[in-house]
Amino acid sequence: MKVCVVGAGAIGGLVASGFARAGHEVSLVARGAHLDALRANGLTLLAGEKREVFRLRASEDPSVLGVQDAVFICLKTPSIAAVLPRTKNLLGRDTVVVPAINGLPWWYFHREGGRFDGQSVACLDPDGTLLQALDPRRILGCVVHAAAQVPEPGVVRHTAGRQFLIGEPDRSRSARAERIVAAMSAVGFEARLAADIRVEIWLKLTGNLSYNPVAALALAHMDDIHRNPGLLALIRTLIEETMRVAEAYGVRVPITVDERIEIARKLAGAKISMHQDVERRRPLEVDAIVGAVVELARKAGIATPMIDAVHALIAERAKHLDR
Repeated sequence: MKVCVVGAGAIGGLVASGFARAGHEVSLVARGAHLDALRANGLTLLAGEKREVFRLRASEDPSVLGVQDAVFICLKTPSIAAVLPRTKNLLGRDTVVVPAINGLPWWYFHREGGRFDGQSVACLDPDGTLLQALDPRRILGCVVHAAAQVPEPGVVRHTAGRQFLIGEPDRSRSARAERIVAAMSAVGFEARLAADIRVEIWLKLTGNLSYNPVAALALAHMDDIHRNPGLLALIRTLIEETMRVAEAYGVRVPITVDERIEIARKLAGAKISMHQDVERRRPLEVDAIVGAVVELARKAGIATPMIDAVHALIAERAKHLDR
């Protein structure tokens, strides 16, 4: 396969290394010091004591990389709008696009089947430009349960997980989804077809919406949160409210609040992504992780007072990353 990874950071680097290790033709879209390091030294993957280096074609300009069989979008959500229109030259007749991103995706209502079918999520795609920039019929939904970091330009450290859940937006079982799952499984990922990718999106979101902004606001590691009864009570309320919003859109999250918290406990003393972003002065994924849920709650007439409060706090914090 010809595979292009747009956003060759933590998760993008992990995806690229897997396909490259198996002999696929992999190219990368990156920028700045990270791109310079990829060109000079290759992509370095660290996993435990193991170190691998992959010499891959890398560019800031997707248009020079040619038509691909699969394009993985592994960007932070604030970066997607600027890059997506520039991916057109990567797309042939049968190219599949897999957005491996956090939070609610901009394409959420594409073939969703409810009363908002085909609409955009306003806070993620206010003018519908993302839906126009990329034909949503190309998209395969993806939920990632893996963790990685970029300790220095050109270097990705894999820290946990290898699971990728893939599913059609219309919940069908397609040949193209099966091909992507088979290819990812063959290169060492724990890939599987999701019967309903939106269930998986909300399942992950219950954790991201609750823990990420709390950790970022409190500068707390995961075990700090779990040792603090007040913060843990806040987490519980945020998960409950998120589940109510999901149910308003026909999605029943298939675990209890206590079970979701127990999953998070396995991260022990981890510093999760939004906490890292605050410390490194990087844009926060506020809209995809929190704001979109607030928007959907208002559309459905669901009260989410604690999510609203946390959203106001983290959105304001995101404006002052220089402080």
